[in-house]
Amino acid sequence: MGGFFGITSHIDCLADVFFGTDYHSHLGTRRGGLAAFDAHIGLQRKIHNIENAPFRTKFERIFDEMRGTSAIGCISDTDPQPLLVRSHLGVYAISTIGIINNAQTLIDGCLAHAGSYFDAMTGGRVNGTQLLSALINQKDNFTDGIRYAQETIDGTASILILKDDGTLIAARDRVGRLPVQIGRREDGYAVSFESFAYQKLGFEDVCELGPGEIVHLTPDAMTQLAAPGTKKRVCSFLWSYYGYPTSTYEGINVEAMRYRNGESMAEQDRAAGFADPIDYVGGVPDSGTPHAIGYANRSGKPFARAFIKYTPTWARSFMPQNQRERNRVAKMKQIPVHELIKDKNLLFVDDSIVRGTQLRETVEFLYENGARSVHMRSACPPILFACKYLNFSRETSDMELIARRVILELEGEEGFNHLSEYSDGTSERGKNLRRAIAEKFHFSSLAFQSLEGVLGAIGMDPCELCTYCWTGKE
Repeated sequence: MGGFFGITSHIDCLADVFFGTDYHSHLGTRRGGLAAFDAHIGLQRKIHNIENAPFRTKFERIFDEMRGTSAIGCISDTDPQPLLVRSHLGVYAISTIGIINNAQTLIDGCLAHAGSYFDAMTGGRVNGTQLLSALINQKDNFTDGIRYAQETIDGTASILILKDDGTLIAARDRVGRLPVQIGRREDGYAVSFESFAYQKLGFEDVCELGPGEIVHLTPDAMTQLAAPGTKKRVCSFLWSYYGYPTSTYEGINVEAMRYRNGESMAEQDRAAGFADPIDYVGGVPDSGTPHAIGYANRSGKPFARAFIKYTPTWARSFMPQNQRERNRVAKMKQIPVHELIKDKNLLFVDDSIVRGTQLRETVEFLYENGARSVHMRSACPPILFACKYLNFSRETSDMELIARRVILELEGEEGFNHLSEYSDGTSERGKNLRRAIAEKFHFSSLAFQSLEGVLGAIGMDPCELCTYCWTGKE
């Protein structure tokens, strides 16, 4: 994933952009960057690797190195950014969120023009943000350029630009898969993926941009450059997984949605006749916890934290990038509360089950510490398709998904012709999938939230939500 934050102001705003960007650290772990505009210095930019240290520690000396009355920052889970670009549109800094699936085709098209080139990264790769800027620069103004870039790419691109006059241009991706939110304070405007990031800095909500909407921001005014489109496909995982608990998207709070989702799962279990003894309900930290609270509240079973994640030195579950080391770190972070585990029947709720590797380690850890039984609930339906629109599960192919692998074991490739049945927990194929995964991971029972349940907990028109990873449909 990734997130960006920016301010255009009458006063120095670098400290505010530093804190606003830091509030997006839950969205990525690879690169962090800041760009600022000062009337005397012009545009400045710093980028740091944040794979082994958080954003704030890498940029703690930034106030001695940069200053500006306008600035943008980003947390990126892909390429280094923001970039500084000089073109016929002027000098500007640009940051993007999203993915470009047809990058090589677009690169080849750009290189077909005499004299064109890109800075090459390791292995000859091209920075996706640089590619987007090259597409924008093919038009005579930013509005036409951004619209052209978004229409040309196969994928998703939200864009934030800091111009060399200190103003900002913000664009939400074409179908609004990700949020872009605007705040206002007496000295200027803010742009953010997460609205709480600017609210903590004294900004008040102005609006959430619509799909494909583009705005120009000065310290004194917001001007719409392109009206929003009519097609909206907001990523459902904003609420289920990677949204921060205090975040609100489309007027719907993440934490409250997760409580509702947990309540729905408890009702689903009750309707299915689940009656196994349960001593405690818990969440797989961190995003599984509010789902579990909702489940406990509705089921009447006490909520308890049978193990605690040790976060002072290992705050982020994404780190490091190597999967084997990530699994080891995940295990090292889990500190048991023996009184709540030994001889207890436990039910855990996780936000999702993707590959299942870390979940296997968690269940083994619980049994090693004396659990009598471990029941597992997933707060979303089985993930059957690797996301092609965002970086969530981006590095996971379809066949790395645990649900896909088990279907192949059960029925061979023929099973892939019946994915909708496997997703449905009331069908024979669906029951077989859940039983096989439970046996593989030593769950005493396993249930997935239904598609209807998770969409109902979000509460938006289902036609406005992207459910591709569950259904394979846009």
